[in-house]
Amino acid sequence: MKQLSLTHIVRQPAVPSKGRPPLLLLLHGIGSNEQDLMGLAPSLDGRFLIVSARAPITMERGAYAWFHIQFTPTGIVIKPEEAEASRLLVLKFVDELVETYGADPNRVFLMGFSQGCIMSLAASLTEPKKFAGVVGMSGRLMPEIEPKIAPPSQLQGFPMMVVHGTLDQMLPISNGRGIRDKLQTLPVDLTYREYSMPHTVSPESLRDIAAWLKTRLG
Repeated sequence: MKQLSLTHIVRQPAVPSKGRPPLLLLLHGIGSNEQDLMGLAPSLDGRFLIVSARAPITMERGAYAWFHIQFTPTGIVIKPEEAEASRLLVLKFVDELVETYGADPNRVFLMGFSQGCIMSLAASLTEPKKFAGVVGMSGRLMPEIEPKIAPPSQLQGFPMMVVHGTLDQMLPISNGRGIRDKLQTLPVDLTYREYSMPHTVSPESLRDIAAWLKTRLG
């Protein structure tokens, strides 16, 4: 098998599909790795070919990032050139996964947590035709991505689920509501939920996400 653009791990479908399996790509948060979100796999629809990717920037052993970030008194500062490179890398990686693992190109879903949510939103809102839907967990929408958002005609009815914790101290709930407010100006099919949880994936939020994804598969 040829080397793909991102290091990753795979869970093959537990339940066979007619034809090619749907693909769910998981993107972890800053300082984590590809093992992290794969722990959610047993709770997700067995029809999915699930791939969990490792971000390209090494912070330290076992800790990776999609882009560097600083929390300053005036707000979050990022390296936009790194974020853009990672956005393009995610889009390229999706094509590689479809080809390499024989996934259904019309049923590719993104699901990201924290910085992985940021990247999932960036990739899907700029290239929605590549995806059948996206789940964003406890993230934010980068202002830098807004000029690149696809035209309304491409976003019409695009399925999106955004969840956030009201007790989040890493990325406060204002970030989730900011995503919601922006997406409500677009013709996407948005499901937005808040939970009494910190910067994590709660059992309740995971149940709702799993149900939403199951519905998308039909």
